[in-house]
Amino acid sequence: MRDFDRIDVETAWAEFTLGFMFYDAVSNIHGLERDPFMALVSPRPIGWISTLDVNGVVNLAPYSFFNAVSTNPHFVMFSSGGRKDSQRNAEETGEFVCSLATYELREAMNRTSKQVESHVDEMALAGLSPAPSSMVAPPRVAESPVAFECKYWRTIDLPGAEGEAGTHAIVLGQVVGIHIDDEALVAGKVDITKLRPIARLGYRDYAVIDEVFELGGS
Repeated sequence: MRDFDRIDVETAWAEFTLGFMFYDAVSNIHGLERDPFMALVSPRPIGWISTLDVNGVVNLAPYSFFNAVSTNPHFVMFSSGGRKDSQRNAEETGEFVCSLATYELREAMNRTSKQVESHVDEMALAGLSPAPSSMVAPPRVAESPVAFECKYWRTIDLPGAEGEAGTHAIVLGQVVGIHIDDEALVAGKVDITKLRPIARLGYRDYAVIDEVFELGGS
């Protein structure tokens, strides 16, 4: 780390001082080899989103901009950079499914991240099996131990820099059905270490949950 070094580009700047750095996140000029933002907001759960297009073709793609945002009722969100197939299909059909990406399924999950033509069934391409959902039309990943069946609620378009049109959008859906593998249920609770979900870190790094600890409070 450089001490007392400063990078100026017009009004944007990054400053390296003893023990800390600070940079203008709006201009995103940081002086590092790679943008550190994604590495700092981690670990991020992966939403493995399956949808059907209007012709019934299965689309499956992982999103690391994913999370639960409400309970009772349960809502989840995923964010898409550009209007990708998952977003378009959810908006047009009103449904999507989120299957859990686990360590055992990491390679299959990675295969579904590739850009392919819209008519390609990515679940089949990754060697995965479709399992019928109970309350929505899109299938869940049969090999995954957990799946959320969702009804599309709405899309929120995010602004770009300096008020310009943005390229990212948040897709929100209400969870109407949940599948859980019996082996993950221990003494009436979910044992997350039996599921071993993976999470996205920065760059091309991932993490897997093998160990947990408990704290008091709510």
